[in-house]
Amino acid sequence: MTDILIASAIGLIAGVLGGIFGVGGGVLIVPALVILLHLSQHTATGTSLGALLPPVGVLGAWEYWRHGEINLTFSLWIGLGLLIGAYFGAVIAFKMSDANLRRAFAVFMILIAVRMLTE
Repeated sequence: MTDILIASAIGLIAGVLGGIFGVGGGVLIVPALVILLHLSQHTATGTSLGALLPPVGVLGAWEYWRHGEINLTFSLWIGLGLLIGAYFGAVIAFKMSDANLRRAFAVFMILIAVRMLTE
């Protein structure tokens, strides 16, 4: 149950940040699945594609599925979080000026880079 809550939170946060910055799978979901849920890189990538399946990665997700590298439960919960979170992220983004949004995105990317370098 804890893993489901973590997967749901990943989807919600990725949805909000996707709505604000236009980022998602590779920048947010894959690192979160590896760090927080301890999935392999392959399974994290496949799971992210599964969550983003309808708009993004049908063929890529299918190939990961063939190799057994998608956690379907996590993909579905992340997808639900993305659906809800993207709306709230867009609401937040439109309350920010273009310059502040650009600065926030830069800080976010620096924090992700530092985390990846030190992990």
